Amino acid sequence: MVIGGGFAGLAAARALARAAVDVTLVDRKNHHVFQPLLYQVAAAGLSPAEIASPIRRILRRQANVRVLLGEVVAIDPNEKRVRLADSGELGCDFLILAAGATHSYFGHDAWEPHAPGLKTIEDALEIRRRALIAFEQAERSEDAEARRQWLTFAVIGGGPTGVEMAGAFAEIARHSLVRDFRRIDPRVARVVLIEAGPRVLQSYPDDLSRKAQAQLEALGVQVWTGSPVTGIDETSVQVGADRLAARTIVWAAGVQGSPLARTLGVPLDRAGRVRVQADLSVPGHLSVFVVGDLAAFEQDGRAVPGVAPAAIQMGAHAGANVARAVRGEPPAAFRYRDKGSLATIGRRRAVALIGRLRLSGPVAWLAWLVIHIFFLIGFRNRLVVLFNWAWAYVTYDRSARLILGRGRGAAVTDGG
Repeated sequence: MVIGGGFAGLAAARALARAAVDVTLVDRKNHHVFQPLLYQVAAAGLSPAEIASPIRRILRRQANVRVLLGEVVAIDPNEKRVRLADSGELGCDFLILAAGATHSYFGHDAWEPHAPGLKTIEDALEIRRRALIAFEQAERSEDAEARRQWLTFAVIGGGPTGVEMAGAFAEIARHSLVRDFRRIDPRVARVVLIEAGPRVLQSYPDDLSRKAQAQLEALGVQVWTGSPVTGIDETSVQVGADRLAARTIVWAAGVQGSPLARTLGVPLDRAGRVRVQADLSVPGHLSVFVVGDLAAFEQDGRAVPGVAPAAIQMGAHAGANVARAVRGEPPAAFRYRDKGSLATIGRRRAVALIGRLRLSGPVAWLAWLVIHIFFLIGFRNRLVVLFNWAWAYVTYDRSARLILGRGRGAAVTDGG
């Protein structure tokens, strides 16, 4: 059984394509999401269907896989049984847990309604709704101070997601919406990236971090480093003694493992991830594996990062170890192969670390574009995304500027 249809879960299922096993993949969603491009949905650059694909469609040619739509709420690693939200149960001989991670507000869960994170398509659509509603409300407002609040965007967390989101907000305001309004000038919008640490992109070398900040500032983003957030409400962010009035706030500061990890009854790290063994199995349960963002794995004294390439490699390795066990062979130890890190900041702005090669600016942006297109699931998706990005590059137009649901202070419908 594979729990989770993300990068790790799909890789695990595919690794078992030629094994003498029956695979059951369970996910609470019917689709796989290409998470590195979620911010593009949040920034109205892409539609959800362009970065997602039904799991059944992805695995339709693999005859030994059964896909089930269901939410797993508890796992018994001794009996190798899982309990579903509808009270059903499923059993297996081997279990691969790839349930991923969720947002962490570091004990301040009351902040979540005011500062959504970005992990799912629903999150992306909510952020997009709030951002576009902010411009609409500013256009309607008669009060100058209220307009300033609506046109202030705060992104909390200076990692790749925060950097990408801040850059996207700045590009929307400076380019995409310039001609759309009559009373306001979207270019006066204020985008603030707030990072508690000393610099943005702390997992990158110092020089790339500085270049990333310079590229953000060239777009008009204000970067606050060394600024831990102490409070968030509907209209502001508190940073020490300073209060930033902002009506659109995005959380990109922390993640924690899926709550499913706690039901295993095994040691977890501070982020709620399972401390796996060398072969990615759970201590004391050799036929239960944990992979992807939910696995805490160290290599050469450093934690393997929670990125898509690592999840894919872990999932494939766990699947291969199951196949080894079925053949009566011993498991193999996992070894992560670092293929580099990339973060995009905006049009022709990015940083990349590929081995010893350090890139920034247009070259890094082009590398980021090619790699993300290559890894997109489905040939149709690659063509659609490539066309949309080419069009946006030439025109600065963002084709997915639909407001869905009910906005704050303004009723809107699916018709936009």
